[in-house]
Amino acid sequence: MIALKPDIAREFGSASKTYERVSRLQRLMGDDMIQRLGRIAPAGHVLDLGCGTGWFTRQLADMLPDSAVTGMDLSPGMIDHASQTSKCVSSWLVGDAEHIPFPDDSVDLLFSNLMLQWCADPRVVFRECRRVLRPGGRLMISSLLDGTLAELRQAWAAADHGVEHVNQFLPETDFVRYVDEVLPGARVDARSLQLEYDSPMGLVGELKKLGAGYKGGQRRMSLTGPGRWRRMCDQYPLADDGRVLGTYEAVWVDWKA
Repeated sequence: MIALKPDIAREFGSASKTYERVSRLQRLMGDDMIQRLGRIAPAGHVLDLGCGTGWFTRQLADMLPDSAVTGMDLSPGMIDHASQTSKCVSSWLVGDAEHIPFPDDSVDLLFSNLMLQWCADPRVVFRECRRVLRPGGRLMISSLLDGTLAELRQAWAAADHGVEHVNQFLPETDFVRYVDEVLPGARVDARSLQLEYDSPMGLVGELKKLGAGYKGGQRRMSLTGPGRWRRMCDQYPLADDGRVLGTYEAVWVDWKA
């Protein structure tokens, strides 16, 4: 279950000052899309949907100096931070990806990095993206799938049985079906990525600094005691060489309108 939008906006806004220091996965996945963009230079309007602190909005503005680049995010805190640190961007906007405040056929390139997984139904966002893209426009989206942070889920299941601590995302089969339904002919690329952490607590701390902690409705209402935290760390499955790894089931969508 995805949290209410005001809660998502508040939690990410609270992390705006720490986000860029720890956004390793976000940069890894966004860089993949930036590299695929290559030297294309769409005239007109570029929209970074779910722009966060504006890290990739700035890159898009540098890559495409003749385009008007807009960074849009659900979180006022993120937009406030981005607007103060990204002077090269044309405009900033607080807005909802399910109701993009632009007219039909008004965007040439729509870029969205690791925002979609926080939406209740990606088809709603896909339809909005399709609506605002001009014929010939390009959509590039990245997201996360079911199985993300399976190690952390396994550890918490053993340490705090019956209580959810890890976000649940769509299975790949459902995600691909939704893409095919709304964006026929889109390229979908799914891969497993792994990041290394100094400890299980380091992983949880990084998620908190990103504003990406557990957002479901089944979270523990009382504080998780130190005993449960220790049990979680003890139960965390290590790699064969003893390293603490976190697995992310990543997916990218590339579509031409």
